Amino acid sequence: MSMTNRPLRSQEWFGAEGRNGFIHRSWMRNQGFADDVFDGRPVIGIATTWSELTPCNAHLRDLAEAVKRGVWESGALPLEFPAMSLGEPVMRPTTMLYRNLLAMEAEELIRANPLDGVVLLSGCDKTTPGLLMGAASVDLPTLMVTGGPMLNGKFRGRDIGSGTDVWRFTEEMRAGRMTAADCAEAEICMSRSRGHCMTMGTASTMACVAEALGVQLPGSAALPAVDSRRYALAQAAGRRIVAMVQEDQRLSTVLTREAFENAIRVNAAIGGSTNAVVHLLAIAGRLGVPLSLEDFDTLTAEVPMLVNLMPSGTYLMEDFAYAGGLPALMKEIASLLHLDHVTVSGKSVADNISGAECWNRDVIGTMDKPFQAAGSGTVVLRGSLAPSGAVLKVSAASAHLLQHTGPALVFDRIEDYVAAADDPDLDVTADTVIVVQNAGPRGYPGFPEVGNMPMPRRLLQEGITDMVRISDARMSGTGYGTCVLHVAPEASVGGPLALVRTGDLVRVDVPARSLDLLVDEAELERRRAAWQPPQPPATRGWVRLYSEHVLQADKGADLDFLVGGSGSAPPRHSH
Repeated sequence: MSMTNRPLRSQEWFGAEGRNGFIHRSWMRNQGFADDVFDGRPVIGIATTWSELTPCNAHLRDLAEAVKRGVWESGALPLEFPAMSLGEPVMRPTTMLYRNLLAMEAEELIRANPLDGVVLLSGCDKTTPGLLMGAASVDLPTLMVTGGPMLNGKFRGRDIGSGTDVWRFTEEMRAGRMTAADCAEAEICMSRSRGHCMTMGTASTMACVAEALGVQLPGSAALPAVDSRRYALAQAAGRRIVAMVQEDQRLSTVLTREAFENAIRVNAAIGGSTNAVVHLLAIAGRLGVPLSLEDFDTLTAEVPMLVNLMPSGTYLMEDFAYAGGLPALMKEIASLLHLDHVTVSGKSVADNISGAECWNRDVIGTMDKPFQAAGSGTVVLRGSLAPSGAVLKVSAASAHLLQHTGPALVFDRIEDYVAAADDPDLDVTADTVIVVQNAGPRGYPGFPEVGNMPMPRRLLQEGITDMVRISDARMSGTGYGTCVLHVAPEASVGGPLALVRTGDLVRVDVPARSLDLLVDEAELERRRAAWQPPQPPATRGWVRLYSEHVLQADKGADLDFLVGGSGSAPPRHSH
C-alpha cells in the first residue's frame, strides 16, 4: 500500500524477500502489529527524549501518543524510539558536554533503522538542537514537536519565572533581603505543571527558533505543555510527517540560508537566549549552510525587541501564547523575514502567519512601539581579548556598563570565584571587571552556563546589582546581567583570555563592538611564552573524545568530525 511512486527506504527492510525480510518482519510482529502494516506504507520514527531525569521532558511519552494518532490515521506505521535525554536541571557538569553525543546517537539511530520520516520530540535546552543536528546529518523528511513551557509560577500574588527568579531570589537571600524560608516557599510555587522553563530561556528560545526555522508547525512553540491544543498540534504533526514523506520534503529543503536568517531575526525580536547562537551555528554546519558568528549581529541591527518576557521583561510564555504566540510576533516583523520560505507545514511563512493576530500589546509590541529598540538583542564583540569573537545580550545588560573600562579581577576556575564571592574583604568595586577563565568548550569541559556568575556579596549589600563579567562560558537563557560570553579562542587552548592578570585594564565598548585587553604587546608575548596548557580533562571515554575534537564557540562547538552529514542510504545487511 505504498502511497508514493518513490521506493520507500523502509522497504529495504520490511519489503525484502528471503531470510532478511523474514527476520525484520517476524520479530516486529511480537508487538502485535497486523499483517498489513508491512505492506509498503511509510514508516515514521518518533524520536523521544523522554526521561524522568529530565523533568522538562517527562511528559513526552503522552505527546508521542498524540503524534502516533496522526500517523496511524494517515495510513502509516509509527514507531517510537528513545534518544539520549539531557536534563538541564540535574545533569553535571553541563548538558552542553552531551549535546553532540545526543546528535551523534540520533543520527545513527535514524540512519540504522527502517524509517522514511522522523518526528523529533524535545523540550529541554539541548534536546532541541541535539536532535536537529543529528537529523540534519541524515536528511530525511523531519518535523519537530517541542514539549511546551510550564504554566506561570505563582508566588505571593505575583507571577514568577523559572531560572530568572531563581537568580533573583538567591541573590536577594545572599544580600539579606530574603530568608531561606522565603526561598523555599518560592521553590514550591515556581514549577506547577509539566513542561520546560516558562521564561524566554534557552528551552523556550529554541522552541521558538524551531518554529521560526520552519521545522515545527506554526503556533506550536508557545502553547503550555498542559494545553490540550498542544496535543492536537502533535496529532496534526503526525499527519503532516506522512505527507512530507509522500512529497519527499527533506530537512535540507526546509533548513536553508533563508530559514536561518528568519530564525536569527526572530531570536532578536523575542529577546532570545545567547545559546541560540552556538546551536544555530552547529545545525547550519551539519547542512553546509553558510552561517557565521557575524550574521547574528549584522542580521539583527534593524530588529527591535517586541516581546516583553523575562528575563528582559515582565511576562512569561503562557502570556505569550495567549497574546498570539510566534505567528503574531512574526507577522509584526514580516517586513524583515523571508516570507516565501516553505516550512514543514507545506506552506510558506506568509501563509502560516497570514491569519495571526495579537491579543495583548503589553506582551507583543509593534515595530512602531517596540518593547526595546533595535540593537537590543545579541551583539558580537571582537578585539584583542576575543579575536574570534564574543557575545553579549544587550537587553539583559545595564546601559551604563555598555561602555566600560575597569581593572580585571581574574579567577582561573569558576569554583574559585564562587568561593571568593561571599568574602567581605574581597578587593572589588563597581568598576571591577570579573574575569573567569577555563570555562569554555574544552576547558571545563563542556561549555557550562556559569557566565552569569553571582555578584560579590559585598557589592550586593551596597545596593550594586550588576557589573561587567567576562568569561569563555555560556549563560543560562534565563539569566541577566552585563555578561560577556563565549570568548573565543577560549583560555584552555591559549586564547588571549588565558593571559589576563588581576589589575589589567579591560575595555568593553558595545557600540563599537569591541572587547580589548589594554596590556602592552611585549608583556602579552612574555605571558604567552610562559603559558602552559592544562592537563586533558579525561584519559578515556566520551569526555576524551569530546575534548580532543570540540570546535570553538564561534564555530558552534560541534565536534570537528561531525560537521556535515552522511545521508540516509540504508546500511548493509545485518544478517
